Amino acid sequence: MQLKQLFCLFIIFETKAKSMKKVILLCTAIIAALLFTACNNNSGKKLTPGQGYIQVKGGRIWYNIVGTGNKTPLLLLHGGPGVPSYYLNPIAELGKDRPVIFFDQLGCGRSGRITDTTLMTMDSYIEEVKALRDSLGLKDYYLYGQSWGTMLGTDFYLAHPEGIKALILSSSALSIPKWMEDAQKQIATLPDSLQEIIKVNEANKTYDSRDYQRAMKVYYEKYVARKVPWSADVDSAFSQIGANVYLYMEGPSEFTITGTIKNYDRTPDLGKLKLPVLYIVGDNDEANPETTKLYQSLTPGAQLAIIKNAGHLTMQDNPEQHNHVLAAFLDSCDKN
Repeated sequence: MQLKQLFCLFIIFETKAKSMKKVILLCTAIIAALLFTACNNNSGKKLTPGQGYIQVKGGRIWYNIVGTGNKTPLLLLHGGPGVPSYYLNPIAELGKDRPVIFFDQLGCGRSGRITDTTLMTMDSYIEEVKALRDSLGLKDYYLYGQSWGTMLGTDFYLAHPEGIKALILSSSALSIPKWMEDAQKQIATLPDSLQEIIKVNEANKTYDSRDYQRAMKVYYEKYVARKVPWSADVDSAFSQIGANVYLYMEGPSEFTITGTIKNYDRTPDLGKLKLPVLYIVGDNDEANPETTKLYQSLTPGAQLAIIKNAGHLTMQDNPEQHNHVLAAFLDSCDKN
């Protein structure tokens, strides 16, 4: 109720009041209503569709708000580290219901590039997300992380849980030691000749060799992005990758993790996720459905959706099922 309407009610009741006592009681009720309204205004400032930049330590980060829906906003964290958000573009469909916020983390895509490795840390990327959240004035919102973004999203929630209504962890990489175990099993499904190429070139650290790159592409088309030819979104993501960030933090490929995240393991902390959680994984995902089921079992009340005919980029391989599952989960959270 607006202040003007409350004031009009006050005048009407005042003229009809038979005693000063009734007027005082009415004033008390009006003040209480105003305080209640102020304390429960958690929507934050209105998000206007469009692109922009904000300054963070080390440079500027690009963001884009898509959609005119008025439901709780959805903030997206892309993977990599260093693979920009182009490949998440199919999720823009949810903009009909709610603002969808894309952004490229520092070091890739449309954001500033970096060479300072002190900026290539979990803590630094957590501060980026916080800076964006604060700049946009987000009070209540949903947080969606994909691949490396599940690591960043989980750690961000553990550091700054305020305002996050639910967490969506898509193609999770919550234990890199487990990820590497799964990768070896997946490599074993490739033709023997490709397995040998990978083995020899990794032993020699000749990751740039043409044969190694060819074997890597076969792996990627089987477990990363299965819909070929790859879309313009996927091509743009790979062409604008922050290669130095990826190499420093991850390593030379999706199945050879030699960078700073190689010992990351958040499985002991999944019980601390005290909010609705949805795990999404492709049925042919390098993130591995069975491993994702393990994460779900460690997360209180978590839900799991397996996307059919999909690798790691579920929103690219099967956008219809991915977006249906995501929208249904968010709608159910909106009602609580």
